[in-house]
Amino acid sequence: MSADNTLPSHASVVVIGGGVMGCSTLYHLADAGLSDAVLLERNKLTSGTTWHSAAQVRALRSTRNLTELIRYSVSLYSKLEEETGQATGWINKGSLSIATSFDRLTHILRQEALARLFGVRATAISAGEAKERWPLMNADDVIGAVWSPDDGRVSPSDLCAALVKGARANGARIFENCGVTGILTKDGRIAGVETPLGTIRCDAVALCTGLWSRKAASMAGAAVPVWPCEHFYLLTKPVEGIAGNVPSLSDHDGHLYIRDDSGGLLVGCFEPMGKPIDPDRLGEDFAFQLLPEDWDHFEPMMVNALHRLPVLETAEVKVLLNGPESFTPDGSFLLGETAETRGLYLGCGMNSVGVATGGGAGMALAHAIMHGHMPADLGEADPKRFPDCFNSVAALTQRVPEVLGKHYEITYPNRQWSSARGLRKLPLHEAWTKVGASFGQVYGWERPLHFGGPGLDTPTFGKPGWFDAVRGEVMQAHEKAAVFDQSTFGKIEVEGPDACALLERVCANRMDRAPGRAIYTAMLNPRGGIESDLTAVRIAGDHYRLFVGTSAIRRDLAWLSGHADAFRVKLTDSTELYAVLGLMGPRAAQIASDVGADELNALRYFEAGPAHIAGKHVRATRLSYVGEAGWEITCKAENAGAVWQALHEVGARPAGLLAQTSMRIEKRFLAYGHDLDTDTSPLHAGLGFAVAWDTDFIGRDALLAQRDRGVTNRIATIILDDETAVPLGNEPVYWRNEIVGKTTSAAFGHRVGKPLALADFKSPDALVEGAQVTVDIAGTRWPGRVTLKPAFDPEGARMKS
Repeated sequence: MSADNTLPSHASVVVIGGGVMGCSTLYHLADAGLSDAVLLERNKLTSGTTWHSAAQVRALRSTRNLTELIRYSVSLYSKLEEETGQATGWINKGSLSIATSFDRLTHILRQEALARLFGVRATAISAGEAKERWPLMNADDVIGAVWSPDDGRVSPSDLCAALVKGARANGARIFENCGVTGILTKDGRIAGVETPLGTIRCDAVALCTGLWSRKAASMAGAAVPVWPCEHFYLLTKPVEGIAGNVPSLSDHDGHLYIRDDSGGLLVGCFEPMGKPIDPDRLGEDFAFQLLPEDWDHFEPMMVNALHRLPVLETAEVKVLLNGPESFTPDGSFLLGETAETRGLYLGCGMNSVGVATGGGAGMALAHAIMHGHMPADLGEADPKRFPDCFNSVAALTQRVPEVLGKHYEITYPNRQWSSARGLRKLPLHEAWTKVGASFGQVYGWERPLHFGGPGLDTPTFGKPGWFDAVRGEVMQAHEKAAVFDQSTFGKIEVEGPDACALLERVCANRMDRAPGRAIYTAMLNPRGGIESDLTAVRIAGDHYRLFVGTSAIRRDLAWLSGHADAFRVKLTDSTELYAVLGLMGPRAAQIASDVGADELNALRYFEAGPAHIAGKHVRATRLSYVGEAGWEITCKAENAGAVWQALHEVGARPAGLLAQTSMRIEKRFLAYGHDLDTDTSPLHAGLGFAVAWDTDFIGRDALLAQRDRGVTNRIATIILDDETAVPLGNEPVYWRNEIVGKTTSAAFGHRVGKPLALADFKSPDALVEGAQVTVDIAGTRWPGRVTLKPAFDPEGARMKS
C-alpha cells in the first residue's frame, strides 16, 4: 500500500495489476514525467503469475522490433540495480538450443540466421561442443545446437521491487489490496475506475491484469481473448555436477527447458497439449497459491527429462510446481489500445514471456499511452488483430492448450491450428469443400489455401506436397481463368455528406473522384508510416466502400473512427454482407460475356460498375492482385453460390491463397504485415504513385520531409538461381558478404520457374538492377539477382490508377 493510503481523485493514468507488466508500465510512465500515475493491485505485487515465473530471458524473437523489446529488457534489468539500489537477480549465462531431428536443426539454423540479421549474438555449434557446455546432458541423439551467449534470467520478485522503487522515486504511487470493481467510460472513452476505496477519474487505463484480463476488460466494454493454462516445472534438491549458475538448456524436441536452481535443477515443459483452467475457479483471492501437482499429466515430459538428464534418476524432487499462465489464440501477447474503448490500453496475455518481454513491453505501452503510438511497429501484438469469435469461452478453451503446446513446436511454413476451427465460414465454404479445398484459418475465416486436398499439407521446410496443385492453379489463372475467393477482405461502408472529406484527410491518394472509380491508397500516421493500404470504390457522391486486409478490419475501423469526430459520416463493417470473387485470366473477358455481363468488358482499369450474373446484382472492379487481367466481383453473400456456379459452368476454376501469394510476389504487389507496416512509408515501398501531394492528408508533412531527404524505394525482387531453394521470408540478404536487407515475402514463381522473394534493402548500394546477392536460408547462402521490376509483368495487367 502507498504510504498515503488515500486514493487520489484524479490520475493521468491508472495501471491495473502489479505483476511485471504493470510495474514496468508504471516505471516507464513515471520515468517519462507522468508523476501522477498510480498502480492498483487487488492483492500484493507479483501475485498471480509473475512470482512463480521461471523468468528466462531469451533475446531472439520472430521480428526485429519484438527482439528489440527483449534487448531493451536486458539492458534495463542490468542497470536497474545501479539506478535504484535494488538487485534484480539478473544472471547472464547464455542459452543452448539443441536439435535431435533434421527439421529442428533447420529451425534453429534459421533462428541463427535471424539472430545475425537482428544483431543478436548466436553461433551454430556441434553436438560435442554442446555437451562440453552442458556436461550433465545426454547428447547421444543431439545432431547440432545453437549457442546464444547474451541470454539469461532474472528474479521476478526482485525485478518488480526494483521497478516499483524506481517508479516511486519519480512520484508514482502504488496501492496494494485495492481491487478495481468498475471501469468508467463516457462516449466510448475511459473516464475513471471504481474501487472499494473510492473512484479515480483518469484519462487512460493500462490493463495489466494477467489471468483475469478478459473479465477486467469486459468492465470497459472491450473483448480481450485471454485464457489461462496450467504450467508445470519440476524443482529438485541439489545435484552433483551443478556448481553455481549454468546456461539455460532448450530441448524443444523434448518440449523441455532446463536450468539450475539453488544447486539443483529446474525442468519445465510446454507439453504438446496443455490444460486450460477457468479463471473463475481460481477465485478472487488467488495470489501466491499454486495449483495441485499433476504427475499423470507431467509423466510424458518426465520421461523426456530422464532421457536428457540421466542425473534425474537419483535426484530428489522438491516440488512439481503448477502455476497458471495466460495465453492468447495466436501465441502473441496483447499490447496497445483496444478497438472498442479509447484510452483502454492492454499489456496482458503474455504467453509465458512476460518477464523476458516485460521491460521492453512496459516501455512500449507507456510510450503508446503518452504519445498515441508504439515506438516501433508491433503489429504482432496489436489487440485489434482478433475477431470477436475468438473471445468465446468455447473457442479459448479449445485453442489455448494448443497454443501452449506450439510454444516449442517447429515453425514450419504455413503452419495451421487444429483447434477452434470453423468459427467463420465463407459463403462458398461447402462448394469449396466439395472440390478439394484445403483450408487455412485467417482472422477466424476458413479460407482455401489450395485445391489439391488436405493430404498434401505435411509440414516441411522443403518442397511442399501441394507444390504441383498450386502450380496448376497459377497456370489456370495465367492461361485460362481462375476464381480467387476474396470474401474475407474487410469491407467498410463510409456514408454521409462528409464521406469524401474524411477520406481526403485520412488517405494519401486523391479520393475525390467520380462515382464508379476505384482508388488504391494508403492511410498514413503522422510520421508517414502506413497504417493500412486499401482499395476504395466510390459508389455515390456520399458513399464509398473500402476493401481492406482480412485481418485489418478492426484496426482500420478504429483508425477511421478515431479521426471521424468532426465529420458527418457513418462507418459500417459490411464484411459479412458481401462476397468477393476475383475472376482473373486471359479468358476472363470471354467468361464475362458468356454469363451475360458484357458491361464488365467496358470497364477500364480502376473503374467499377454494376452488372448481373445468374440474375444476381453484382458490382465489379477492374483490377488485379495477381498480375492477370480481370475483376473483383462483389455480390451479396447469399448470391455467391449462384454467381460462382455461373462462372464455373463456362470454364472458371477455383484457385487458393497460396496461388494468389505466388502470383502477387511475381508481380511485386506488396502485402501489409509482410512488406508494409507502420514503420514503412509509401516512398520506402515504391508507392509514391498513390500519393496526392496537393491534398492535406495525415502524414503529408512527414512524407514531404522524407522526399526532401531523398528517400526512395527500398523494396525489390530477388530471383534465386537454384530452383530447389525454398525461401520463406524473414531471411538475411547478403551483398559482398555484408547483410544489406531481409526478405519480406517469398514463394515459388510458377510463371517464371524460379523461387522468388521480395526484399527490403537497407543499403542502396545493392539496390541495383542485376546485382548479385545471396539469401541465407537456414545457414546456406543461395545466390540470386536483384530486379527492380516485377519478376513477371503480363501485358495489360497494370495496377496503377
